[in-house]
Amino acid sequence: MLHPEIEKRKTFAIISHPDAGKTTLTEKFLLFGGAINTAGAVKRNKANQSNTSDFMEIERQRGISVATSVMGFEYSGKRINILDTPGHKDFAEDTYRTLSAVDSVVLVVDCVKGVEEQTEKLMSVCRMRNTPVIIFINKMDREGKEPFDLLDEIENKLNISLCPQSWPIGQGHTFKGVYSIYHNQLNLFHSDKTKVTDSVVKVNDLNDPALLNYLQEKEVGTLKDETELVNGVYGDLDISLYKEGLLAPVFFGSAINNFGIKELLDTFIEIAPSPRHREAEERDILVEEKNFSGFVFKIHANLDPKHRDRIAFLRICSGKFERNKFYYHTRQDKKMKFANPMDFMANEKSLVEEAWPGDVVGLYDSGNFKIGDTLTEGEKLHFKGIPSFSPAIFKEVENMDPMRTKQLEKGIEQLTDEGVAQLFVMQPGNRKVIGAVGELQFEVINFRLEHEYGAKCRFRTLSYSRSRWVTSEDKKKLDEFVKRKQQHIGTDKEGNPVYLSDNDFMIDMTKRDYPDIDFHTTSEYKK
Repeated sequence: MLHPEIEKRKTFAIISHPDAGKTTLTEKFLLFGGAINTAGAVKRNKANQSNTSDFMEIERQRGISVATSVMGFEYSGKRINILDTPGHKDFAEDTYRTLSAVDSVVLVVDCVKGVEEQTEKLMSVCRMRNTPVIIFINKMDREGKEPFDLLDEIENKLNISLCPQSWPIGQGHTFKGVYSIYHNQLNLFHSDKTKVTDSVVKVNDLNDPALLNYLQEKEVGTLKDETELVNGVYGDLDISLYKEGLLAPVFFGSAINNFGIKELLDTFIEIAPSPRHREAEERDILVEEKNFSGFVFKIHANLDPKHRDRIAFLRICSGKFERNKFYYHTRQDKKMKFANPMDFMANEKSLVEEAWPGDVVGLYDSGNFKIGDTLTEGEKLHFKGIPSFSPAIFKEVENMDPMRTKQLEKGIEQLTDEGVAQLFVMQPGNRKVIGAVGELQFEVINFRLEHEYGAKCRFRTLSYSRSRWVTSEDKKKLDEFVKRKQQHIGTDKEGNPVYLSDNDFMIDMTKRDYPDIDFHTTSEYKK
C-alpha cells in the first residue's frame, strides 16, 4: 500500500508545439485549483512575481516560454505538480529533461493547425518512457479542422490509440460547449476569459428532454449521432492501457475562455498515475521505499537578479525529503544539507519542511549541482534518462571585453550547467565552443551574459553541424584517434571526448577508417 501522501500526488508536464496554448492552460489549471484568483497576461515569471527576472524579458518580448516553470496546488484532495515546458524547438532539451521528472503528460493540440512538427518529437520522447498521455484539443472557439479528422491525424502522426472523453457541440462561431462522455454532463460555453463560471448541466443521457432547454433539436441530433459514432469507433476508456502509455484520452475545449478545463482536470485527478518506480543504473527504485532518493533535472540561475542565486530543481523519487537533514551527493561523494528548500505554489515560493515522491523542490545551489545529479541517504545511485543531445550549431566564444574575462567564464560555465546549451573545450588554446540546437539559444546566452554577468562576447560560427560522443573498448585506440583528429575533438563538461564534423558523410568516412571507435548521438551511451 502506498503512503496516502504519495497516493495524492499527481506530477505532470504540459507539452505542445509553440503557440498551441500550453502556458494559458497551465494558468487556467491554477485558476481552477484556486491557486490564483483571476487569470491575467500569460507572460510573467511564474517562480517569483514580485521580482520579475531579467531573463524573462526575453520571454515577455517574444511571448514564448524558454524555461520550464514548476508550480504546485491542491485540488479535490490531491496535490498537483505542474511543469510547464518551453515549446520552442530551440529549447527542446529542457523539455526532454523535464519529461524525465514527471509521471504523466498533457499534450495540447491546436484544432486549427493540428499535429505540428514539435508535437511529434515530444511524443516520441514520451514513447521512449511509456509516459501516460492525455490530449487536450484547444481553441475550439475558432474555425478549425473537423473533430473526427483531427482524431485521425493525431492517431496516424503520433502513433497512439485515442479515446475521446468529451465531445464538442459545434465549432468556431457555432461552438456551444462540450458534452462530457466520462461524466455524462453538458458544459455550456460562455466566453469568460478570467473567472470560473458555473454552466454545467447534469443530464441522465442524451435522450434527456432537458437538453432542449439549452440546445436546438438539430444540435442534439448531431451530438447523439456523433457520440454514438465515437463509442462505436473508440469504445470505452481502458485506464490500464492509458497508464501503460498505449491509449490517450482526448478532451476538447478553449483554454483562453476557461472552457473544457474542468472536465480535463476532474478526469485527470481520477485516472492519472501517482508517482511510480524509477529506473537507476544500479536497480529499480520503488516509490514506497523508506530511504530518500531524488535527482536534479533542471538548474536555473538568477531567478532573482538582485541575488546571484542558482536553484536546482530536485524530483523526489522515494522516501521523504526533510529540511536540514544531511543527504549524500553521489557524484561529489559528499554529504550536504539544505536550510531553505523551496516549494513553488503558483506565483510564490515558500519554505518546505518535508516533501514526498512526486514533489519537486528547489534547492539553493552554490555550484554543487549538475543536471542529472542524484541525492540519496547514502546509497550510490544514478538515475537514468537525462541525456544530452547532439547539437546542430557550433559557435566559438570570442571575448569582447578582456577586463571581464572572469565574469564571461563564470557566466558560460553556469549557463551551460543549466543546460541552456552545451560547452565543448577545444585544443590548442582551451577554446570554448558552444553547441546548441537552434539560434535562439545563442540570443538567450548573449542576453543573459550581458544582463546577469556584465560580460560581452561575440559568437563566431564554425563549419561543424554534427557531433558524436566517441568511446572505444581499447583505451589506446581512443587516445590515438583523439590525437589524430585533434582539430575535430572537443571535450564536454564531464571530460568526455566529442568528435565534431561538418556533415554525415565525414562521420561515415571516419567510422570506416576507425572501426574500433564507437560513435554516439547522445551522451547517455554509458547506460
